[in-house]
Order: sequence, then structure tokens, then C-alpha cells
Amino acid sequence: MNEKEELKTQIVKHTLLMTKAISKLRLVMKDKAFKELHEAALAYYEDSKHFFLQKKYVQSFEALMISWAYLDSGLKLGVFELTDESMKKYFTIE
Repeated sequence: MNEKEELKTQIVKHTLLMTKAISKLRLVMKDKAFKELHEAALAYYEDSKHFFLQKKYVQSFEALMISWAYLDSGLKLGVFELTDESMKKYFTIE
């Protein structure tokens, strides 16, 4: 598998995980700043999908990882909560 195919494979894999994580995510603290953190995570996630469709795989992966970092930070700070225990192993909260 060449690097481009490997990158596409990783994007698909992590997008599926992120889709599940987002569906199992609950905003615990509803202050404006925390809502903006949540919105930023979702915006980068959507950007990643947009870049993927445009075959801009590096930008897609970057946006996906930024989104993941926002979610991970929010989980670590207790701003977000995962309603599915099995998803916690993908983040640094354990």
C-alpha cells in the first residue's frame, strides 16, 4: 500500500471512530466557552470530511486530528462526557 492509500485508510478509520465518539458525547458544562469548544471540534470534523471529498487527504487528516484533540481536551477537563464507556479507551481520560 502506498502512502496516499495508507493515509486514506487512516482517515476512514479515524472518521468512523470520531463519528461514534461524537454521537456518544455529552456537553457537561454549558458555559459559552465550552459550547464554543464543542462547536470547534464539530467544525473541524466537518472540515475533515469536506477535504476528504476534495481528495485533500493531508488537510483532511489534519482537521480530523485537531477535532480529536479538541474532544480529548474537553473530556480531560470534564467539559464533555462520553456516554459509551467503550469509547473512553481512544482518549487520554483513563
